[in-house]
Formats: sequence, structure tokens, C-alpha cells
Amino acid sequence: MGRHADSSATRRRFPAAPLIAAGVVVVLLAAGLVWWLAAGGDDDAAACGDPSTVAVTVAPELVPLTEQLLSEPGALGDDGCVTAEVTDQEPLQTAGALSALDAGSLPDVWVPDSSLWALRAGDTELTDEGTLGSSPVVLATSRAVAEAEGWTDEPPTWAQALTTDRDVAVPDLAGSAEGIAALATLRTSLGGDEDADNGVVEVVLSAARAGSSEDALEAAGSGAEDAALVPVSEQTVYAAHASDADSSLVAVYPSEGSPVLDYPVFRVAAGDGQQQQAVDAVVAALTSEQARNAAMEAGFRSPEGDAPPAAGEESGIREEAPQQVELDPAEVGGLLARLTSLAAPSRILAVLDVSASMEAPAGNGTRATLARDAAQTTLSLVPGEYALGLWFFAYQLVGDRDWTELVPIRKLDAEVDGQTQRQILDAQAATLPQQLTPGGTGLYDTTLAAVRASRANYDPSAVNSVLLMTDGTNEDDDRGISQEDLLRTLTAEADPTRPVKVIGVALGPDADLSALEQIAEATGGAAYSAVDPTDLQAVLFDALRQRE
Repeated sequence: MGRHADSSATRRRFPAAPLIAAGVVVVLLAAGLVWWLAAGGDDDAAACGDPSTVAVTVAPELVPLTEQLLSEPGALGDDGCVTAEVTDQEPLQTAGALSALDAGSLPDVWVPDSSLWALRAGDTELTDEGTLGSSPVVLATSRAVAEAEGWTDEPPTWAQALTTDRDVAVPDLAGSAEGIAALATLRTSLGGDEDADNGVVEVVLSAARAGSSEDALEAAGSGAEDAALVPVSEQTVYAAHASDADSSLVAVYPSEGSPVLDYPVFRVAAGDGQQQQAVDAVVAALTSEQARNAAMEAGFRSPEGDAPPAAGEESGIREEAPQQVELDPAEVGGLLARLTSLAAPSRILAVLDVSASMEAPAGNGTRATLARDAAQTTLSLVPGEYALGLWFFAYQLVGDRDWTELVPIRKLDAEVDGQTQRQILDAQAATLPQQLTPGGTGLYDTTLAAVRASRANYDPSAVNSVLLMTDGTNEDDDRGISQEDLLRTLTAEADPTRPVKVIGVALGPDADLSALEQIAEATGGAAYSAVDPTDLQAVLFDALRQRE
């Protein structure tokens, strides 16, 4: 459906005009013209010499439309001199190829779903020749969900829609123009600051748990009352109803307006002579009035955004185009870089303070209950390919040792004795308030042990880190390592081939933020202060975001 089609490269050739049928030859023979053909008369092939082939790469959802346009009789001229070879490929893959391949391997014409992909094309010369059509980005869900939320009468803002308890399924994180555009618009809706970044991270992490966008669209189309929200093009909703008149998929248009997919026709690099003329013919066919009309028949809007696709009340597609939300390419590029870093799996050893000071009041509970709740919430959001383990620490928890391992590091979707790692961690984190122990905090010994343990179990395919949460200062006895020795040892044992970052979280006003900052600096990590009880959840999201 739409851009969720198979992304494998598929080529199709379309001649400019129908080939001369074999029956015509028979007629000519009957007319006594054999001598003319044998002499190599003035036929079309002879007139144009070597026929030109134009390589055209398009977003998958454009394949039927471009096939139709480039195979029309006379679309590329009546002399048979031009052939279009169409390849369907996801724009992210094409953009990567443009920046990596030599000029001879590049397509002549590229039609992605959005001009945003030009940001990823490196130094490749692209000439914007116009657009094939347009389609605003909407939120697709089931009619049951839209009616239950009241969105059929009063549309939500992007922030209201995407930060509800409803699941969100973002298609192809960092590889989908709809997803990127929706998240960029969400960031603006949330205020455009660091808090907004954390809001986007929360949605992204939630989306990773919601399953694939294809499954979500299928569930919404079947009328599921718990269907997720999926950022898609308006044309995707149109196509769903065109293929299934009983589909319950509807388009929700947020009140601030929508970013728009503009389907640009890019001429790639520059040609000359006969090849340039062939590319001219293809570009002309894809930007013609006939192309405009065919695009609208296929469910796209005109390049200007008006002339809606044939809608229907059941689809939620409305006649009036939503207000266009303009996206700043620089801001989108920055967001894309941050989202790309989130796409890399994490391997985290969470080390939580269970010293007696965690009983201090915080918000409506204690620091311990606050840490528990924030840890469980974050745990519920991160995707299954993340690997997490859990330690508690205080002072001499196990003999002379200040820490204890509750759960070894494993992927969250791994199963152990009939339970997933996520379930095991959640159950252990829930016990934190009951695990508090008298005495101080062996902060430095625990930090060194955690870094060494993480390096010993290093995963080169993931971002490896130690998440250290404490509300106090180091209160170990003389047998414990000093801060100076800790920092010296961390620096001496640092391995560029197996980096382990320490992310320190100072919980409350009594925590030694300075020590955490120095530890973070020695390991290439980061340190955060969560003085206000409401800060902690945001801090944990920010810690996941800042992983470069």
C-alpha cells in the first residue's frame, strides 16, 4: 500500500511508441516492397541511430503512475528513439546511492516522494524540473478511533494526537518522508525546544513498540477500536479505499495544517547531445498536463495542492487542502541526524542507588518511588532490540562489595524461563523502594565495576553505556577507590575500540553532580541533574537522545 511497497529495485522498459507489428511486414511483402526493406530504407530506427535509454528511479508508490505515463503512445516521441527504464526504490536508498556511486551508475531522472531527500544526495548535481503531484501528510487510523477521540468534529493538534495514549506507528524511522515530516511538525507543535526533542523521542520510542506501520494500517482498515495512528500521505488513504471499498481507514488532518509530499522530478547530473534530448522527453512527459491529470486520478493532488482526489465521506479525505506546514530543511536535517542515532540499538547497564537517603520525599512519594516509576516508564517504551541489565548499589550490599547484579544484560525481547527480559526487569525495578539499605553510597567502586562489566560484555553493533542514577555522594570507607584514582583508572582503561559511556543522573539536590560530570567527561558520556521530581522522566529521554 502506498510507499510501503517492496523496496527492491525493479526495472521496467517502455518504448516511446508501439513496435511495428509483424503483420505490417506481411502487408509490405504482399505489396512488393521487399527490395525497399532490404536496401535499408528510411525507417524510424535508421533515422535515430542508436536508441537512447533513460534511467528513471521513482518512489514505490509512483510505479503504476509512471508506468502509465511513460508507456502512452507518443509520450516520448513517435519515432521510437527513446526508451524509459523505470526502477522503483525507496528514496532513502536512492539518496544513499546518489552520494556513493560514480556518475555512470546514476539514474538520469529521480522522482522521490519529497524534496527533503535532496539533503541526503551529497554533492550530486540535481536540477528540480517541477513536480509530478502532491499529497499532504495525514494521520491514518480507523474510523472507530477518530470518532471515539472526537476528531471527526474537532481535529487535534499534532501534539494532542501524537502524545495521547493511542499507539503511534511511524513508518520506517529515518527512512520515511511521512515519518520525518510528521515528527518535525510534532516538534514545532511542542514548542521547538529541548523539551520538544524529548517529546519526539518519547513518540519514537513508543512507535518502536507499536509494531510495523503496515500492520497498523491493516488493523485500522479492518476497523479496530484500538488502531494506532500512522503518519502517511493522503494518497495512501485514497489507495486503501480504491482497493477496498469497505476499508475503515480514515484520514485525520491536524488543526495546524500538514507538511506536504511534493514528488519532485529531479534531473540527475547533466547529459549532452542525443541523451540530453532523451532525458528532456522523459522530464516533459512527467511534468505535462497529462501527467498532472493522471496523478489526480491516482489519488494525488495537483502540484499546487488543490484539485483533491476523488474522496468519499468514509475515507475522511476532505476537499479543501489543509494549510501547508513549511519545514526548515536545516532543522529537518538536524532532527534526522538525532533520529538516526536513536535507530542504533543500545546496550545499557542501569545502576540504581538503593541507599537509605532514597527515602527522602520527592513529589507525591520518595526519591525511590520516583526512580522506580521513571525507570518502568522508560522501560515500557524502548524497543525490543535494546539490551538492558540492572544493578542496585549502596554500601557493602554483598559482603564488602557495594553492588549487586539483579539482571544480566540481555535484549528486552529475549525469553528466560518463560518471561521476557522486559518483564523480568520491570518486576525487579518495582522492588526498588523495598530494597533500600542503611548506610552510605559506594559510588566510585560501583562506577568502575560497572564500566568494566559493560566492556567485558561489549557489543560492537550497539551503543554501550552505563546509566548511573544516584541521590548522594561517595560515602565509601578508606578501602574504596578515591575520585582521583577512579578518573585516572577510567582514562587509563579506556578502549577506543570498545567505548563505554557513563550517563550520570544526579537525583535531588544532595547528589554530587560535579563528580558525575567528571566521570562522564572521562568516558565520553553525559551528566544530568534532576532536582525537580518532574525532571527525571525528561532526563531519561534526553539521555537516550544524546548518544553521539
